[in-house]
Amino acid sequence: MSKFSLNDFVNKTQQDDNVNDYFELETERVLEVNLDGEVWSKMGAMISYIGDIKFERERVMEHGLGKMFKKALTGEGTQLMKAKGRGRLYLADQGKKVTIFDLQNESICVNGNDLLAFEPSIEWDIHLMRKMAGIMSGGLFNVTLQGRGKVAITTHFEPLTLLVKPGETVYTDPHATVAWSGNLTPEFKTDISFRTFIGRGSGESIQMAFSGEGFVIIQPFEEVYTTGES
Repeated sequence: MSKFSLNDFVNKTQQDDNVNDYFELETERVLEVNLDGEVWSKMGAMISYIGDIKFERERVMEHGLGKMFKKALTGEGTQLMKAKGRGRLYLADQGKKVTIFDLQNESICVNGNDLLAFEPSIEWDIHLMRKMAGIMSGGLFNVTLQGRGKVAITTHFEPLTLLVKPGETVYTDPHATVAWSGNLTPEFKTDISFRTFIGRGSGESIQMAFSGEGFVIIQPFEEVYTTGES
């Protein structure tokens, strides 16, 4: 166990008052947003703020009728929160590691549970993996983000990026899959013999299959997905 005097501890762990970029890693598990306008974040991710910042829960028609219907149909439990104003906003999600991407007219698909925050300049849409709905409770959904701007995602522990190459399919556990390049469309493979051997409820009997050229980000942790059900 590390031992500090109170003064040493404060000096070691205090916030960085230098305003740098719009999104900054205050620590590897805390995102600092240097806010001058607005930002979208996962509902409940705010842990602290300094300045004049107001918070608004995502309204039913905030992003249009199409996204409202998608959220209702998917039972998607991750809700968005808009922070508006000027100051420093600190975001975190269950102690998970934060990674910041600076999209340059690129696209990335992120598991809905692992999206922490993004700039309002980013275009986004929800996609339900319908083939999974009958296999896993609530199915799986992901958020496609594209355009120019900052996106912050979270992972349990250190992420690993697997390169997808032509002719070499990459298989991943859906519960450990965090994100993938926007040009890839995963398919699903069910291993019936493995499923029979270890029980029909096992997640390891289902794999996501990525083919083509791109990347997949995974984490060394099998995450339990949330749904809109109580």
